[in-house]
Amino acid sequence: MTARSIRGAAAATLAGTLALTAAACSTPGGAAGSGGPRDTAVVGIAYEPESLSPLLGYGKDGNSKIFDGLLALDADMKLRPALAAALPTVSADGLTYTYRLRQGVKFSDGQPFTAKDVVFTYRTVLDPKTNNASRTELDALKDVRAVGDDSVVFTLKYPYAPFAQRTVLAIAPEHVAGRQDVNTGPFTTRPVGTGPYVLTGWSKGEKLTFKANPGYWGGAPAVKKFTMAIIKDDDVRATRLRAGDLDAAILPPALAAGFAQDKGRKTYAAKTYDYRTVTLPTHHKVTGDTAVRRALDVAVDRQAMVDKILEGAGKPAYGPVPTDSPWFARGTERRHDLAAAGRILDAAGWKPGPDGVRVRDGVRASFPLWYLSGDKLRQDHALAYASDAKKAGIEIKAQAGTWEVIEPRMKTDAVLAGGGSPGDPDFDQYLLLTSSLAGDGFNNMAWYDNKTVDRALEDGRRTDDPAERRAAYDTVQRELVKNPGYTFLTHIDHLYVVDDRWDTASGGLTTQVEPHDHGLASGPWWNVESWKPKP
Repeated sequence: MTARSIRGAAAATLAGTLALTAAACSTPGGAAGSGGPRDTAVVGIAYEPESLSPLLGYGKDGNSKIFDGLLALDADMKLRPALAAALPTVSADGLTYTYRLRQGVKFSDGQPFTAKDVVFTYRTVLDPKTNNASRTELDALKDVRAVGDDSVVFTLKYPYAPFAQRTVLAIAPEHVAGRQDVNTGPFTTRPVGTGPYVLTGWSKGEKLTFKANPGYWGGAPAVKKFTMAIIKDDDVRATRLRAGDLDAAILPPALAAGFAQDKGRKTYAAKTYDYRTVTLPTHHKVTGDTAVRRALDVAVDRQAMVDKILEGAGKPAYGPVPTDSPWFARGTERRHDLAAAGRILDAAGWKPGPDGVRVRDGVRASFPLWYLSGDKLRQDHALAYASDAKKAGIEIKAQAGTWEVIEPRMKTDAVLAGGGSPGDPDFDQYLLLTSSLAGDGFNNMAWYDNKTVDRALEDGRRTDDPAERRAAYDTVQRELVKNPGYTFLTHIDHLYVVDDRWDTASGGLTTQVEPHDHGLASGPWWNVESWKPKP
């Protein structure tokens, strides 16, 4: 889970009604939407980034459209060269990674890409003065240096098994970003990169517009104009898609189902690591009690949420690692058992009160649960969770709010949050559970504090021995059974409805295994630069 992944969760957006491009406004069914020119695409997404600078976290997981990393992930989530000419050479001790760089690459302003840009990017991210909440993801990195213009050598503090996966981080140009304030300079909203697209406009809360980079080292994209419409509300996004204002959109299952009989559109389902969870803050008399946490963990009916809320497009979640991941610890599944929840609470002294809500030492088993306004999936999960908890004698008051309202309350109030990152188990668990990161923005939102988990997380990231790593992450998942800290509810498949005017025969429209943070980087448009219109 990334540092800001929960905010939109992670990147919370301003609500807004989509303002179409000027061409679309003047010509119904024009440049924006299904009747538009063959070389344009407009997609509806739910969230927008806070910055477009890789130095502040944008593009750290790849597919940024504007930038490239040294490596990239293909459709099967396997690493492939991007700005690097080949996969890295790794020393026998696992402490040195050497990358040979692709020749002839230029930034969109015409300046050459060199090893200096790689060194600048990584050193700036690691600088404590840079406001990059994901800095701990590069904790293993000791130093990075250029060897001439065409090679870069990374030296690690310890053998960090997934380091190569971290080098999908987007590379920023030193000659632009290095000449201004890294946190507030114009590069944060007017970036220059080596990627397949160039940003042409960003109306906050409304849309991002791009044009194809004619000098892109991978070949000029066939889609010449690309727009990402920021539409926070699920219903509005579906309405805009149906009206032809959009060529594609991400939709929750219930709304995606409304397009099932539409012969002009196709639905694409992406498997994900995206989970919904309830934070159970340590600093609250009710949610901080281990017995309450354990009771809620078995009181919740996860399968019912999958069936009724997700309409089968997902699976029960028992932790950040999906049950179909090779890293999932078998035997940590928790079955729905209200009777067991009651026994746990009884044994801990939480006795039913006259209104059915349990009480202990004068404290009612009651707490608020916040969810993001306009997010139907979060709302439905929150209400279902509250209903299940009520049957066990725990009162949960679900209420909606913006992140500006929710964030100051996270230390004591529960939140219906989201997260998840494919790939290495370190990505899913370290930022979510490490006690030293409690209260660090959207890291460890529950202020979870478990020394056994802390040690296991460090063990898991400081060795490249597969058996030792498996033992470490098994320990983490089994500790979450003993003291949850969060109630994990579901892992959610992402559903995208797309106009059927693109050629899928040549590997154009596909989906990857996706993280929680989706929108710009994920969806069928993860490789929009490869799309071709149907003949």
